[in-house]
Amino acid sequence: MDRRSVLRGGLTAGGGAALTLLTGGQASALVRTGRPSLTHGVQSGDVTAREAVVWARADRPSRMLVDLSRRPDFRGARTVLGPVLTPDTDLTGKAFLNGLPPGEEIHYRVRLTDLDRRLTSAPAAGRFRTAPRTRRDIRFVWSGDLAGQGWGINPDVGGYRIFRAMNAVDPDFFLCSGDLVYSDGPLTETVQLPDGRTWRNLVTAEKSKVAETLPEYRGQFRYNLQDANLRAFNANVPMLYQWDDHETLNNWYPGEILDLPQYTEKRVDVLAARARRAMSEYTPVRTARSGRLYRKIAYGPLLDVFMLDMRTYKSPNDAGTSPTQKDGLLGSEQAAWLKRELRASKATWKVIAADLPLGLVVPDGTAQESASQGDNGAPLGREREIADLLSFLKHHRVRNTVWLTADVHYAAAHYYDPSKASFTDFDPFWEFVSGPLNAGAFGPNTLDGTFGPTAKFVAAPPHANTSPLEGSQFFGEVEIDAHTSVLTVHLHDLNGKTLHTQPLTPKH
Repeated sequence: MDRRSVLRGGLTAGGGAALTLLTGGQASALVRTGRPSLTHGVQSGDVTAREAVVWARADRPSRMLVDLSRRPDFRGARTVLGPVLTPDTDLTGKAFLNGLPPGEEIHYRVRLTDLDRRLTSAPAAGRFRTAPRTRRDIRFVWSGDLAGQGWGINPDVGGYRIFRAMNAVDPDFFLCSGDLVYSDGPLTETVQLPDGRTWRNLVTAEKSKVAETLPEYRGQFRYNLQDANLRAFNANVPMLYQWDDHETLNNWYPGEILDLPQYTEKRVDVLAARARRAMSEYTPVRTARSGRLYRKIAYGPLLDVFMLDMRTYKSPNDAGTSPTQKDGLLGSEQAAWLKRELRASKATWKVIAADLPLGLVVPDGTAQESASQGDNGAPLGREREIADLLSFLKHHRVRNTVWLTADVHYAAAHYYDPSKASFTDFDPFWEFVSGPLNAGAFGPNTLDGTFGPTAKFVAAPPHANTSPLEGSQFFGEVEIDAHTSVLTVHLHDLNGKTLHTQPLTPKH
């Protein structure tokens, strides 16, 4: 690997907040001696043909070094000087790599040096594959919802086992569809199951209450990274991350004022700002200078991935019956960006990563959380924004879009057919649902007939909030064949067993 190429564009330094004692929540006054160490493994993310993000966290202020090589033994590796990890962002940091070779497997190794450069940590290794510039087979996995509804890391069953199954697929990347943490989901040490068994949770101070402060939101991410399966997966598979509601709290929207006794901070905008900062510190996401989370990841001539943010620009949850509403999930700027980028895309397949499903009714009390409200009629409320987008795609001949989502805690394959819809000005398309990763299972939800969806496959639990011990934990896999361009979706269970397969042939 050419050193000049690797270093082109430079690196952006990250930082880190003071270490806290689990029991006190106050800054620790411990003076650490000896070598620095990595506390929560390594992660990579937002990998394109030429760029990648590498993440790490230290146990003290230190400098991050990243060794890069085409070889797993790191012979001939080049070392890139990364950021100084400081208490400002909880001792986390990200190295933003540029000038990487496309279509290659890159091995990386993170080391830490103390600030006087005398002592160096033991290394932690990872790998990623850069996106190709030519036709190549592609495989990736997607899912969401981790540690929700009271089901956390259970050491009795080996922790988050689903990451072992996803790792075995050897995907090019993991598309996280949101709810990577449950900041509003306190855990208890034990939960009694209906069949008499006991579920046992690993519990930390931050996971024993709802998150409100910045340290508490950071603690949500640190909690999940205690799991060895997740750390091994992170080291082996780069992530494309999008957030949803539970990174902050259930079903939130900008401007909301809470009426919940468990929260002392009632302003959701304050909570969301803290949650977003913690998320940015703890995930390998590359955000634009504007701080926006929606973005396109180009993955060669066969695939573009459009990562949506359906939370930041969300309208208040209501009945969803306005006949004049123009947006509500994407907002005007994101919607214009999405139309422009989809129309300009030359990739065979356009995967739209949505953190909320389109045609499923997702109630929020008497209001609606998603686009659909269940009346099966002409588009109203947030449906109008979706209808406008679908009509745009048809009239501008944007072909081969596939929607991937999670959120509802079961697996499904939905086919949207204008011949069965109340609104007909769109081309047929597929939406696939997976999840949860490790959370309560629910569903199935009601389908709204406005856009003519039919459930071609559903795998849902026998009752609400089934534990991971009872199954109904799911992830999805997408394969694109370089020779035929056929995109095939597989829906898998907790152990990797294939439950449903749907091949799709591209239209020209």
